[in-house]
Amino acid sequence: MLIIIALLSGTLFGLGIAVSGMIDPVKVQGFLNLFGEWDPSLALVMGGALLVFAPGYWLWRRLGHQQCALGSKLPKVPAPVIDKRLVLGALIFGIGWGLVGICPGPALGLLGSLQWQAGIFVLFMLGGFWLVGKTQR
Repeated sequence: MLIIIALLSGTLFGLGIAVSGMIDPVKVQGFLNLFGEWDPSLALVMGGALLVFAPGYWLWRRLGHQQCALGSKLPKVPAPVIDKRLVLGALIFGIGWGLVGICPGPALGLLGSLQWQAGIFVLFMLGGFWLVGKTQR
């Protein structure tokens, strides 16, 4: 049952970002162009997602539920730690996102369009994951 919910959730997420145009690198770059012709649509999509998610999550936690609807335990939210590793990772992620306008989640959706740029991005993204895994052991 959990795998079906995961597949449905992933499909819904993928449809949402595709329908909203958020897998289009030009749209994402327009959002990141704060000093040019700024496109706020990505902020509206993210805000809309938070408006749907946050009240339900708040209520669920407020009622004292420690597990999700399917029965698995909800993880404790760790205290935020802002260290050199987090800042460096955020900078690298932001530079990559800004240069090409592709975020990892939408990149997987973009693969479905069979654009060669998406394939190269995902290949190098996986290479980055591998490299970090090798350097942090």
